[in-house]
Amino acid sequence: MAERWEPTAFKARVDEVLRRCAAEEADELTAVDPALGPVAGQLESAVADGKRLRAAFCYWGWRAVGQPDSDALVRAAASMELVHAAAVVHDDLIDDSPLRHGRPTAHMALRGAVAHHPRPAAGARSLAMLVGDLLMSLAGQLFVTSGLPAAYLGRARPLWAALARDLVAGESLEILRTGAAPDTTASLKVIRYKTAKYTVEQPLLIGGALAGAGGRLREGYTAYGVPLGEAFQLRDDLLGLFGDPEATGKAEADDVRGQRPTALLAETWRLAGDGERARLRDLLGRPEPDGDALEAVRALMRRLKAPERVETMIAERVDEALRALDGLNLPAAPAAALTALAHSAAVRRS
Repeated sequence: MAERWEPTAFKARVDEVLRRCAAEEADELTAVDPALGPVAGQLESAVADGKRLRAAFCYWGWRAVGQPDSDALVRAAASMELVHAAAVVHDDLIDDSPLRHGRPTAHMALRGAVAHHPRPAAGARSLAMLVGDLLMSLAGQLFVTSGLPAAYLGRARPLWAALARDLVAGESLEILRTGAAPDTTASLKVIRYKTAKYTVEQPLLIGGALAGAGGRLREGYTAYGVPLGEAFQLRDDLLGLFGDPEATGKAEADDVRGQRPTALLAETWRLAGDGERARLRDLLGRPEPDGDALEAVRALMRRLKAPERVETMIAERVDEALRALDGLNLPAAPAAALTALAHSAAVRRS
């Protein structure tokens, strides 16, 4: 790979690794029994799309230490995308989300495979849970068979436990906070553990550990990665309610319908007066918010300038991340790539 960051070329490399990994596992599944075809299909579907940001952060965590481009490293970095695919399947299942990338989510797509089941929806949800579990297992398998030396892999292996723990902590906190009184501090903690750490910080740290990064660089990765990861999820919050569903590929009412503890909702609540809070409680309390209720929530948020507040929060975190990056005095190629990734993670339409 050239020293200049070429995200399209890098994405193609990661896509090919993931396609082959999922296809081989799908073949192994259907060899057990052809009835597993729908499960195998969802395994392949789960890795078909994505920006590959997590793999990119892992890659540049490695390169910033001074290590060269490596196909083995790309395979190890691609394992971060399998972690993400597993998290997405489980998150969609927990949130009962109907769409992802404009297609039915795993637990919706698998209903046809269990039409004969006495409880088809429950059967499909169980199958989706197992797809997510298998994707997480595949992530570890791809990592350890990437071709990197065992000593390199050993340096990074302890970070996997932290990654899994943070993911579970963040998802659990979101469930525990759903429906509770909106609170920005609590919402930001959910964001940090559910998304920020495994999207930016931990892939960087894993790439750095593989390469033998020193303590100062690892600290810099955290100082850059955590605020940038938070900015990434804050952008998702905005896109979830104010983005174009054709671009996001998600159902626009998901966050409102699920009363999820987003920072956008928390900031709306913080800025609202008593009457506006009562109105918001009424709108959120409806079993299935219709188009009018959804638009009323949007209108209230706009009137209170909550989206502008979240935009400010995003900008502050990107600035914080870039200041931390500047302080590391990295070589030109990693510095340019991580700067570009910071902007692409926080300024996007999907």
